[in-house]
Amino acid sequence: MKRVLLLSGSAALLIVAVALGVAFLGSSSDSEPTAGAAPSAEPDAPADDELRVPTIGWTTDFARSSVPLGEFSSGGPGKDGIPAIDAPRFVPVTEVDFLEAREPVVQLELNGDARAYPLQILIWHEIVNDTVGGTPVAVTFCPLCNTTIVFDRRLDGRVLDFGTTGNLRNSDLVMYDRQTESWWQQFGGEAVVGELTGKKLRQLPASIVAWEDFERAHPDGRVLSQDTGFSRSYGQNPYSGYDSVDSPPFFPAANQDDDRLPPKERVVFIEREGEQVVVPFSVLAEAKRIEVEVGGEKLEVTWRPGTRSALDSGYIGSGRDVGTALVRSRESGELVVFDQPFWFAVAAFAPDAEIVRG
Repeated sequence: MKRVLLLSGSAALLIVAVALGVAFLGSSSDSEPTAGAAPSAEPDAPADDELRVPTIGWTTDFARSSVPLGEFSSGGPGKDGIPAIDAPRFVPVTEVDFLEAREPVVQLELNGDARAYPLQILIWHEIVNDTVGGTPVAVTFCPLCNTTIVFDRRLDGRVLDFGTTGNLRNSDLVMYDRQTESWWQQFGGEAVVGELTGKKLRQLPASIVAWEDFERAHPDGRVLSQDTGFSRSYGQNPYSGYDSVDSPPFFPAANQDDDRLPPKERVVFIEREGEQVVVPFSVLAEAKRIEVEVGGEKLEVTWRPGTRSALDSGYIGSGRDVGTALVRSRESGELVVFDQPFWFAVAAFAPDAEIVRG
């Protein structure tokens, strides 16, 4: 695999080329994530029900789907070519020596069990199947959409395990469960192809914080180890320069010409009781604190500096400071479910979301 950074004037475009003849089959430890080669189809090409991605090796019921099959595109690696972590190992906070102070980690706390999942590891694996505080969870990260979402893996009395399909829809990660090989959209957590079409996973409250903040808040917490069983350049960002705010997504996405915000403006996305609200980081960084009401609940959205981008510099620990956000219930003070995606992802999956301007 070859990655080349091309500079044209002040704009930086990251082009990822996959070498010809390389097969991304199975969960080979030599496979790497890729944003893929530039698609040949126009972004606004009409979708249809013809699947344009490989189906060899799949037992998925492709006769059942809730979205047009023509909306899926290959991301480069095939099924499990970007390998999920199924047997995660953890180290105590006091033993961590591979994270920079302001490096981003996913902070998850369930039933008193606090864990940190460094984006420097998730960026290479995208899914961690874990059990936290007795709850089976899938910690997921799609670098292309900057979506970090934690799901409860329990569904209708059984526990699902997730892997990567190697496919994308609206430039977002498409997962699959190993029990039925149904395909799941990471944004929203809904099965869109296969036996479980229409089912939704429950999202769990989690946040992106700087490593030093997790370390301070959870001195007895545990951190996902770099000892994953795979050989990867942990700490390096294979998508260097990708989050340039005005740059478009690599792959076609619905409504990607929606210019109400720059394509890769980070936003806080909140969905409750059928209502969807977006708070742009540019607005939140100035106000520091904004109150919103979503689904009948009053929420407090806050922003603080000090967390680096995982998608800026070639070395994650030196990425620019983009800060981070938290969303809490005004009534209980507890963290609620939210995400911090790029705007283009929201425009694709939730085009009617209300944008809070301050």
